[in-house]
Amino acid sequence: MKPGIHPDYGPVVFRDATTGTQFLTRSTATSEATVEWEDGNVYPLIVVEVSSDSHPFWTGNQRLLDTAGRVEKFNRKYGRA
Repeated sequence: MKPGIHPDYGPVVFRDATTGTQFLTRSTATSEATVEWEDGNVYPLIVVEVSSDSHPFWTGNQRLLDTAGRVEKFNRKYGRA
């Protein structure tokens, strides 16, 4: 790799905005906000809207769409040609 062209890669804490779950990982993302982790060190904090802790696919809380109702609503609104 060429020296001096890559961003710093270090530990960062990500927090799920919905559930408040936090996890420590490594990333090139940075932030002015910081948080003290369980090990006593201070790390940059990045708040994310969705993580595996709140995403419907991973939690099993997927919503099923009523496709038959949607088709009927479309046909009522626009009629069948």
